[in-house]
Amino acid sequence: MVHPDGAHAIAAGLAEPLNVRIDGHVGYYAAGMNEQATVEITGNAGVGVAENMMSGLVKVHGSASQSAGASAHGGLLVIGGNAAARCGISLKGANIVVGGDVGHMSAFMAQAGALVICGDAGDGLGDSIYEAHLYVRGAVGQLGADCVLKELRPEHLAELAGLLTAAGWDHDPRTFRRYGSARQLYNFHVDNAFAY
Repeated sequence: MVHPDGAHAIAAGLAEPLNVRIDGHVGYYAAGMNEQATVEITGNAGVGVAENMMSGLVKVHGSASQSAGASAHGGLLVIGGNAAARCGISLKGANIVVGGDVGHMSAFMAQAGALVICGDAGDGLGDSIYEAHLYVRGAVGQLGADCVLKELRPEHLAELAGLLTAAGWDHDPRTFRRYGSARQLYNFHVDNAFAY
């Protein structure tokens, strides 16, 4: 597809192993609900690219607006540039690799999957996170509630190396740090009420 002119919902709801190339910038929810397809976007993407993706590959060569990969259950989302606020919000099993920075509240309530950030992360990273893996190469602002720095063990290095290779980058996995849940907010406790 050429000259998409920022139209919304382009290549949304694909449920076949198709190869789709979009030359230009796209609007909201491009490749949303993707299942099996490979969607390549040569420009920038608006809000919610690959939202609720189930499988397949979505690659954005430019940058992405808010809520990239929101609630995605499976597949791989690659963003070559930066991603705005709430990247990977409510992530449910997909993997997201961002070549640049992410905005505030990224991976908010992320339950499963991984978010790899090759640049910096804004404030509120991993707020109320469950069991998703967060890998950051650059600086991190103030962490979100219940998100802590964690040990980067061999199995995490292997996961990270695989994701970087799949995204087409050759960063050394050992230059990243891993963040995840402190598991203090799994059950309500009155002493933690301020954090909810």
